[in-house]
Amino acid sequence: MSSTSTNSINTDSEVLARVEGVSKKFCRSLKRSLWYGLKDMAAEATGGSRNHDRLRLDEFWAVNGVSFKLRHGECLGLIGGNGAGKTTLLKMLNGLIKPDKGEIEMRGRVGALIALGAGFNPILTGRENIYVNGSVLGLTKREVDEKIEEIIDFAEIREFIDSPVQSYSSGMAVRLGFAVASSLNPDILLLDEVLAVGDMQFQAKCLNTLGKMRSKGSSFILVSHSMVNITRYCDHVLYLKKGQIAYSGRTEQGVEMLLKDMMIVQPTNEHDGKTHKMEEAGSFAVVIEEAYFATGKGERVNEIACGESVNLVLHYRCRKGPVVNPVLEVVLRDQTGDAWFHGSNKISGVDLAELRDTGRLTVAFPSLPANNQVLSAAIALWDSSMDELIYWCRGLKLRVVGHPSSTGRVRIECQWLKQPVQDTSRDICVPDNVC
Repeated sequence: MSSTSTNSINTDSEVLARVEGVSKKFCRSLKRSLWYGLKDMAAEATGGSRNHDRLRLDEFWAVNGVSFKLRHGECLGLIGGNGAGKTTLLKMLNGLIKPDKGEIEMRGRVGALIALGAGFNPILTGRENIYVNGSVLGLTKREVDEKIEEIIDFAEIREFIDSPVQSYSSGMAVRLGFAVASSLNPDILLLDEVLAVGDMQFQAKCLNTLGKMRSKGSSFILVSHSMVNITRYCDHVLYLKKGQIAYSGRTEQGVEMLLKDMMIVQPTNEHDGKTHKMEEAGSFAVVIEEAYFATGKGERVNEIACGESVNLVLHYRCRKGPVVNPVLEVVLRDQTGDAWFHGSNKISGVDLAELRDTGRLTVAFPSLPANNQVLSAAIALWDSSMDELIYWCRGLKLRVVGHPSSTGRVRIECQWLKQPVQDTSRDICVPDNVC
């Protein structure tokens, strides 16, 4: 069934949006997409039926069988990786595209900021676009007249308001879009990454506006890759994977599932007795024949919890006599490639004396506070002067699982202190066990 929009929902007066079994397919080939479109239009014009259940050549489901309800005053978070179907779902909710299957019922006025400048006619001025958007939302010209100054002030583009939108910068367009979407008092507001654009002052204004709207009972559907914003605002989440619902429910649990899926470690560390071969280079006077992470009891691990201790264990073999006073350097990088940790025995003032024959080197981390990270280790062994790179390898992975309530890259223990005014000149004493 195609999407339907109604002003009344029979089952529950608190439900503003009801989505049941909604699916949407697209075609990877432009030529086939045009041909399929013509065939579907012809079928509809002649009273025939389109085959919604079967995928034709080069077609795929962008959204497949999604169902949920949004009630008065709720905020639903749509989370998932790129291509999961989040924006496609928002576009169907806003009526920009029709679903191939399923039913959508919306109650009340829907405002949307789905894409940069979406809903704006580029050849019309900002002022003209405000009236057009107001008309689409069902407002009369008089109602828009009453709000237009407020919208222009919020967008901070008064000197450009009578210029064509196509001349606006991206920041100006998104400011106007948010001003229009929020100022026309929608019952449901659809937001796609709007909190990730604009300068700091504009973002603060957006956050305060959303807070005021929520206090008045507006409902939101928020798409964001920022788990901080998702956990801050959303009552519950819908986690999409390849167009299907992977999880629907509590925000913390959904965020935890997403973060774990984003950190899936490929089986790069062999635990079946075989030697794991990483990318390696150097003069190879000494080689590291085996490298792995282990617990204090020597058990090999690919995954630890945030804050747990872990050891990096290296089994070496000297190929050309003893190496005196070598320098062992370790870098741990996160998924973005940034150096999360960089250290060496030389920096720490530890002398490794000499390496001969075979042996084992261990770098012990009493506590690893990385949070929701996949760390990749690079290991370099230098001569004493660091003029010769004896051995260099990289690619050893360690997954550090954090807690969904803490979305930062590092989880640091802290205390929250409040002092009376008369004591503010005194030093704050932090217990030894708090860093």
